[in-house]
Formats: sequence, structure tokens, C-alpha cells
Amino acid sequence: MACAGALAQAPAPTTPPERQRALVRMVRQDCGSCHGMYLTGGLGPPLTPAALADKPVSSMAATIFHGRPGTPMPPWRTFVTEAEALWIAEQLAGGFPPWPPRTSP
Repeated sequence: MACAGALAQAPAPTTPPERQRALVRMVRQDCGSCHGMYLTGGLGPPLTPAALADKPVSSMAATIFHGRPGTPMPPWRTFVTEAEALWIAEQLAGGFPPWPPRTSP
């Protein structure tokens, strides 16, 4: 998949903390409507680390950015950059952050 390779080769700029919070909120709310509020599956497949263990991060990022034609998975390129799609894929692979974010006591 050529676009997956392009996503993997681009150096990932640092995603500012405020944008990270917005991306976490987007994934939890928008992606959660199909993938389940806890990302354990629904209309879409689960997005848990165990379910994604054999998926290359670059391929996941390409799916987020470009969607999957012929499936309900839409492209999110209107809402995220390629670097942000890669950041989301990396977070999904490692266990996605909670929303709302947990605060320290």
C-alpha cells in the first residue's frame, strides 16, 4: 500500500498536548460511535491493542486518513493531518488514552 509507506516515512512532528486532547476526544466520540465507546467493537472492529497487534501502524494510519472504500469506514483527512493519523494509530496500538483525561489527585 503506497500511501501507508508515505505515512510511515514522514517524520512525525510533535503533536501539541491540546491537539492530543482534541484527537482523543474525537476518537472516543466519533470513532466510538462505530467501534464502540470503549473501542471494543460494534459496527466496526475492535481497536484494542490485542485486536491490532498484528496490524502495521502505518497501515492503520492510512486507513484512518484515507478510509476503506466499500466499507462504512470513512476517510478522516478532512479532520486530521497525516501526522495526526499516525499519532492516533500509534496510540491505538499502545492502548488509547481515556476521555475525559484522568487528572492527578
